[in-house]
Amino acid sequence: MTYIDAYGLVALIANEAAAPEVEKLLRDEECRVVAVNLAEAIDVAARTHGYPLEEIRKALEPLLLGGQLTVAVSDESEAWLAAEIRVSKYHRSKRPLSMADCVLLAHALSTGDAVATSDPHIADIARSGGVTVIALPDTDGNRP
Repeated sequence: MTYIDAYGLVALIANEAAAPEVEKLLRDEECRVVAVNLAEAIDVAARTHGYPLEEIRKALEPLLLGGQLTVAVSDESEAWLAAEIRVSKYHRSKRPLSMADCVLLAHALSTGDAVATSDPHIADIARSGGVTVIALPDTDGNRP
């Protein structure tokens, strides 16, 4: 099982550098996205990249309905762990983790499942917790 972070989905929608690798993961692995990361990906694709919501829905719904991507819903234990991660790891300039990042990490650390990300802060915390990181290229081709 692999959790795909918000950037992975944005890359897929916007056909960025990580898109081919995300497509391969979705084809070859059992993949999940945490609900808050799905919302973040939709938001970023729409607001930052200018994609209409209906176009984003057309890109993601077949993956969700077809079972290539399932949505992970958080419970109380993930909420507490996400808050603990944010309290202990966040730094405004050195490690600017969003709450969505922390919820993703809480799921991966709880299950031990891999995380596909281009974010060096997510990758660092995941690795330090013994979670396998699938290092995706960011928009400049750099990997965490």
